[in-house]
Amino acid sequence: LPSCKALAECLTLSLEKLNRESMLVDPEIARQITAKILHLIQTQEKTRKEIVSKGSSGMEVILATLEVFVCVSLSVPGGGRRIGVFVSKGGTGILLQLVISASKESPPSEEVMLQLHSVLAKVGQKDRKFGVKARLNGALNVTVNLLKQNLQNYKLLLPCLLVLQVCLPSAVNAVSLGKNGVVELMFKIIGPYSKKNTSLLKVSLDTLGALLKSKTNAQRAVVHVPVLLYIYQDWHRNDTRHRHILIRKGILSCLKNITNIKLGRKAFIDADGMRILYNTSTECLSVRTLDPLINTSSLIMRKCFPKNRLPLPTIKSVFHHQLLHVPAGGPVAQLYNQPLGMDDVVDESDNNEEAEAENDMENEVEEKDHHAGNDDIETDINKLRPKETHSRPFEELKIYERFFMELSEDFQKGVTATPAAPKSHRPIIVPTAQALPPKTPTAAPLQGECPHPAPVPALDLDTINITKDQDGCGDHTHSRTHPGAGLEQELVQGLERVSLDGPPILAGGVAARLGGEGEEMLAEDWAEEEESSEEGVLHVPDTALLLPLHDPDLYVEMVKSTSSVPQFSEVAYPDYFGHVAPTSREHILERVYGVQRTKIFQDIERLIHPNDILDKVVYDLDIQSCPVVDGGESLKFNSQFESGNLRKAVQVRKFEYDLVLNSDINSNHYHQWFYFEVSGMRVGAPYRFNIINCEKSNSQFNYGMQVLMYSVQEAISGRPRWVRTGTDICYYKNHFSRSSIAAGGQKGKSYYTMTFSMTFNHKDDVCYFAYHYPYTYSTLKMHLQKLEALRTPQTYLREDVLCETLGGNSCPLLTITAMPESTSNDQICQFRNRPLVFLSSRVHPGETNASWVMKGTLEFLMGSSPLAHSLREAYIFKIVPMLNPDGVVNGNHRCSLSGEDLNRQWQNPSPELHPTIYHTKSLLQYLAAIQRAPLVFCDYHGHSRKKNVFMYGCSLKETVWETNISATSCELHEDLGYRTLPKILSQMAPAFSLASCSFVVERSKEATARVVVWREIGVQRSYTMESTLCGCDQGKYKGLQIGTRELEEMGAQFCVALLRLKRLTSPLKLRNHAHLLDVESDLTETRCKGSRSDTHPLTRSLTHTHT
Repeated sequence: LPSCKALAECLTLSLEKLNRESMLVDPEIARQITAKILHLIQTQEKTRKEIVSKGSSGMEVILATLEVFVCVSLSVPGGGRRIGVFVSKGGTGILLQLVISASKESPPSEEVMLQLHSVLAKVGQKDRKFGVKARLNGALNVTVNLLKQNLQNYKLLLPCLLVLQVCLPSAVNAVSLGKNGVVELMFKIIGPYSKKNTSLLKVSLDTLGALLKSKTNAQRAVVHVPVLLYIYQDWHRNDTRHRHILIRKGILSCLKNITNIKLGRKAFIDADGMRILYNTSTECLSVRTLDPLINTSSLIMRKCFPKNRLPLPTIKSVFHHQLLHVPAGGPVAQLYNQPLGMDDVVDESDNNEEAEAENDMENEVEEKDHHAGNDDIETDINKLRPKETHSRPFEELKIYERFFMELSEDFQKGVTATPAAPKSHRPIIVPTAQALPPKTPTAAPLQGECPHPAPVPALDLDTINITKDQDGCGDHTHSRTHPGAGLEQELVQGLERVSLDGPPILAGGVAARLGGEGEEMLAEDWAEEEESSEEGVLHVPDTALLLPLHDPDLYVEMVKSTSSVPQFSEVAYPDYFGHVAPTSREHILERVYGVQRTKIFQDIERLIHPNDILDKVVYDLDIQSCPVVDGGESLKFNSQFESGNLRKAVQVRKFEYDLVLNSDINSNHYHQWFYFEVSGMRVGAPYRFNIINCEKSNSQFNYGMQVLMYSVQEAISGRPRWVRTGTDICYYKNHFSRSSIAAGGQKGKSYYTMTFSMTFNHKDDVCYFAYHYPYTYSTLKMHLQKLEALRTPQTYLREDVLCETLGGNSCPLLTITAMPESTSNDQICQFRNRPLVFLSSRVHPGETNASWVMKGTLEFLMGSSPLAHSLREAYIFKIVPMLNPDGVVNGNHRCSLSGEDLNRQWQNPSPELHPTIYHTKSLLQYLAAIQRAPLVFCDYHGHSRKKNVFMYGCSLKETVWETNISATSCELHEDLGYRTLPKILSQMAPAFSLASCSFVVERSKEATARVVVWREIGVQRSYTMESTLCGCDQGKYKGLQIGTRELEEMGAQFCVALLRLKRLTSPLKLRNHAHLLDVESDLTETRCKGSRSDTHPLTRSLTHTHT
């Protein structure tokens, strides 16, 4: 029998042979051999000492076997589990202890250390606590010392660096290694371009990049920024075949982490880093595979671009409305108690730096709502239950009885009409394309302001008579002699629209003309222009045939009775002419690859080539008394009309303009809505517009949404419409610092730029740009008057003034239902006991799509179709079509004149500060008190970051499911009726997406209308219906941008869905209505052809759910 020593040597040789044939290793044979070696070591002390002795190769062979095992395990499916078992059995600790033991030998065995670190680098990836174990065990220090002693031993350096990488996810380890001099050590390893040891250099850069994620380590590396830039340039110059992109990206990653701190950004600028990365990046643009380098370079340059404050004297709104009651702790008091100049301080803090993915340039993923892990979800079950007691005494609510006359109406005296609101007599200016006259300042003049020039007399529309020819050939508008008529020649330039001689004449062409044989020609086909060297005429399209609810004369009358803080005296053309939806579909814009990167590089050029920048202010509401006279080299801007918003325009290049939006009144933020006029353009010139003070971190402008433009030349040619337009559209973070005061206390925030390019097609045109289809308060008043004219004797329509707003505008409240068939007791009883539906809209002024949906709802309700009549017979509708008239009038995006978001005031609204919310909630409280709570409450909104139309509702059960709180089944008992209406809409409305709906209640939404009406009023079907500002990604309208036609259609389909809901909730009663017998087939016909099948599993069985 061989001796134990000979046996051990034989087994070791067999194991070594297996290692050499590692690709063909039979795991079972290896296991048998190692088991025998283990038995010998455990039973024969002498054999154990001989195997681990310095001159023996036994330990090396065993480690090599382990390394082969790890490599093979990682390469086969499921092999990672074997390593997991090895870790769970303490394998990591044993290997780390072997490192300690091997380090005590003098000198340590290089082969053993090499194999140990090779195994540890792989095993450590599967051990979450590897870094902590290595530090506490002392093996981490051994590895660092090994590095320091073997800087020229590239074979040993590589596995040691890999072990450091595995340890670095631990922040404590990163700091510890920095203190131990590892950062400086890494700069001794990396170097300029070389074809040798590229694998080692790649690992070294990755390790250094991981180290520099620690701010303390980044501070240590600041002095090496010039070195990194030099190395990067050297690799860029020499790596002409782009074989070492990963090394170049590793250098940029190190720079990216260093520039996360203020000192690093300063060092980068001082080392001319902006110019270096700009030049190297532009040289890479033609090679698509170099995009990772370009994107990372762009991130670094954007981060290091010196932070600037917005080019404004203050970020507060240029307009101010004095509140009669200012709560001491409210937002307005805080805003105006700020010391002068302290509201917009540039913040260079390193705190709260927004993390950005390296591929955020071109591969952005559209945001989705994921409730999993959402800390905002309400977890208090008591707050998810309806309140059982009413918060206000009934005696206090009785005053609201007058808004519910229909509940006690006996129809013996008929229904009385609501008196019209008194009209103002202030002058209103006819829309013109002239060089804009200086406006009357609405804010206190600033020191050093230019003297105010003589005001230009406004053209008073009260002096204008508009008469239409009986033969239908044209409209002629005549005015009495006006004192400002002599100035008209100076005001009208290019587009002939107002008389140049004598009294102003406003002539309009009709939308439908009679041809030679009496046939009709639609406005879209009429493009004739009258030209005269003696007299210019403004063709005002008569859109009556195409827009039955629009009347320019009536609109002007409505404007006269509208109160605004800036005291607007002009009317915008689109609001005056009206909008006819285009017949063609407008597709979601396909984003051109690289467009955002190109725009950002153009911004960076401003810093690199400052002499190319004009920086010329061409429009400024803060200094209105200094008109710009430039000889026609710049565009002219205007936003001083109802719902307009543009504060400042700065010409930065010949055809490029930076635009600054105005904050909501009595606020210092909420910049999103825009609506402004542009004139003086050149045909064919490539204009670029940059809105530079957007606040949201992402936008549908990155996913195919376009801005809206209205061309006056197109309008007078018979095509009065808003169209989607613009190219090279993108949305990205810019270098304008957002004050922590405006950012809710968060530091290190920046504004965002929304940029688009535009080429104009008409000379001397006047164009308007808007965030979405404008719908002004005066438009609403005009539509309501026109709807009143459509009322038939069978329709019950009453318009009340719910309250007056802070700005002195009335808030209309509509009641719509069907008149009783007779005055018999049965009919009157049926009339009074109809269930109520309560609808509201436009609490956020910038969500104009909500008003277009409401317009569709109102037109359907007032229509003459059998379905509309049945709907009126089925319900009593109470509608507040515009909850925030002041915000709409003054061009706000989110707030009312109180400077607050009204949809966050429903829990405790103030009658002084939030009158529309206070009184609307009071109406609902009154209904709850008399046991007539609405069957459905729905608040119409617009959504800026999602596609499709969808609903938010309220569900106790679904909210609890999204959290970790425990609740018994009886606590979660809930009727699923809240899902019925969204389900119906998903079946019939092409734009509606059930998959986008959510019924989870979040803490941040607890003061919204939807949640408060659900919880306090007890309305189970309490919804917010959100309409996209962009378009649809499912159904019939997939790939299309949404327009007013689709929005109005959605409003009408909501009404039809209520009919289906009525049938489901009380089928026996509805069968008595003759008109509803065909509702089922009608729904089948209108059902979306491309309806989605990926509905929520809980709703698949709800098609016939009864509540």
